Amino acid sequence: MARLKYVAPNDVAEPLRSVVDAPNKTQLELGPVGVYAQVPEIAAAYARFTGTLRAQGALPRRLVELVRLRIAFHNQCRSCMAIRYRDAEGNEVDEGVVCQLSSPQTAQDLTAAEKAALDYADRFVTNHLSIDDDVIAGLKKFYSEPEIIELGMNVALCVGFGRLAASLDLVDYLPAEYAVRDEGPITPWVGKPVVV
Repeated sequence: MARLKYVAPNDVAEPLRSVVDAPNKTQLELGPVGVYAQVPEIAAAYARFTGTLRAQGALPRRLVELVRLRIAFHNQCRSCMAIRYRDAEGNEVDEGVVCQLSSPQTAQDLTAAEKAALDYADRFVTNHLSIDDDVIAGLKKFYSEPEIIELGMNVALCVGFGRLAASLDLVDYLPAEYAVRDEGPITPWVGKPVVV
């Protein structure tokens, strides 16, 4: 059970209610926002920021999703691992590619650009001080400086809020294979995710 209470979708207050269209969502679709809803104005700002990052970002949605899932694994954020986001066209990342996140640098279906971004994300999560001139130069081979900033913002968002969700144990509405707490570390490729 979550360490803090969820707010039911119909009870989400403004301004968050409108930002996330709460009454038309299930508790699972609201995800951690269902708990953040206890502070609706702050949660609305969070939801607007994440929505803008997704909708206005220049990075490929596939890349953002792969980075998000790799960070979720490091964070052991079960609510993050259980969800898959579709892009604007309704496409989702192939689960075969998600399985390759167990060892991204040797994965056959990841591009060199994706591997560079995943290396940056891994370093950000595990040893951010190892991000040096060479790591940034590696990113510059594939990404513009604005794209590197966007990548960093996505990574920072996922690390911070993923750890928040993990620390609050927000697993109540997840499929069973993601909600089990006593099995030790899990991976994003453990079961059938929920696509939103």
